[in-house]
Amino acid sequence: MKVRFNEVDSLGIAWHGHYVKYFEDGREAFGQEHGLGYLDVYRNGLVIPIVSLSCNYRKPLQYGDSILIETTYVDSPAAKIQFDYKVYEQREHTLVAEGTTTQVFLDAETRTLLLNSPEFFENWKKRVLPANSPS
Repeated sequence: MKVRFNEVDSLGIAWHGHYVKYFEDGREAFGQEHGLGYLDVYRNGLVIPIVSLSCNYRKPLQYGDSILIETTYVDSPAAKIQFDYKVYEQREHTLVAEGTTTQVFLDAETRTLLLNSPEFFENWKKRVLPANSPS
């Protein structure tokens, strides 16, 4: 991706709020690649709102910078989806930000919180995660 003109502030650097969007872009790409997209979740009668988000800024991005977003799923026995992110300026491969998000499972119709991981998600973990990964 490239930092677009509408993402920079009057100082010419990417506004801090856009990093949340970069994380979203990373989650969507991860979901497409690994079969865990928002529509996959919704087809199972669930939604997954974000309940926690953090971002640590290391170096500012500027208009036109190419960025790479590394998105890593963090396994947990709890009924949640957690991702870690690293955002790099691609040309120099410089770490510019890192963060994390946590999402929980809600019934799409009633918005009731699920206390246990849904079956489709447990099956996804068995298919996708390496055999030596902790559960």
